[in-house]
Amino acid sequence: MGCPDWPKCFGSWVPPTSLEQLPSDYLEVYKEQRIQKNERVGKVLERLGFTKVAQEIFAHPSQYIETEFNATKTWIEYVNRLVGVVIGIFIFFTVLFSVPFFKTDPKVFWGAVISFLVVVFQGWLGSLVVSTNLLPEMVTLHMALALVLLAFLIYIAVRVERHALFATLANKVSWLSPLLVIALLLTFFQVIIGTQVREQVDIIASNLNNQGRESWIAQLGSSFYVHRSLSIAVVLLNVWLFALVRKTRNPKLSGMALAMLFVIGAEILLGIILSYFALPAFAQPLHLLLGTLLFGVQFLLLITYYYAQKPSQLTPELVA
Repeated sequence: MGCPDWPKCFGSWVPPTSLEQLPSDYLEVYKEQRIQKNERVGKVLERLGFTKVAQEIFAHPSQYIETEFNATKTWIEYVNRLVGVVIGIFIFFTVLFSVPFFKTDPKVFWGAVISFLVVVFQGWLGSLVVSTNLLPEMVTLHMALALVLLAFLIYIAVRVERHALFATLANKVSWLSPLLVIALLLTFFQVIIGTQVREQVDIIASNLNNQGRESWIAQLGSSFYVHRSLSIAVVLLNVWLFALVRKTRNPKLSGMALAMLFVIGAEILLGIILSYFALPAFAQPLHLLLGTLLFGVQFLLLITYYYAQKPSQLTPELVA
């Protein structure tokens, strides 16, 4: 909430650096703007049949609370938006470069188009995250779509180069593909639960005016304990996957599996720091970043293994 409006920040394309640059009633001004936007969005959702979601937006108490100006948070949020724009531009160019594949390999083209549509929707959803003042459901959906977008981009990149992967698998290992899918879904679920835990932390921090960090974990709900318990399953499953991937005798796949374990090791370390050192602020985004990275490595491993199993093809464009 470093920027209370969207796409501008405090009504300007270049955010303020000090409180003196804002009007004295800025809290009320931007709160009213957000409420009006939520009312418009809520009416559209009601017309589309999403009455419950619309009611939650109207009833959520945090939309009536304005965050006071903080230059650091403002510029962190604004840089986040600028990076999002750059990502959107790169994905748009990806669509342009995928046009020649429309006839030879339409999956590449349509994958790029879907990625662009997702990133545009993500931008719009980001504006709702702001206008609803971090409504939990919006934050969770925003994170879930980021993972979906990551998967589409990895799929496009691997598919374009898939011919180099054909027939590179020395041994096909039973159960490896379904276990990779299970591990991927488990990581996705873990990241989403982690996002919900972060939402609870933000609520507790706000209620306590960011004081008494050592007591925050004790106030977290069941999501935190589910998240912590599932981490054991994540570790065991991925160690098993690493052992299976080694049996393929494929250096590329083994390298990905090893990277997967390194990421999990770093995740465990950050999880310990978060649990036993009063949720230090620096560790929270790093923990989420590594969770996203783990999802990406697992998906890359799954797609690469899929194509490595296929025999060499004289007409590779016909391969699924």
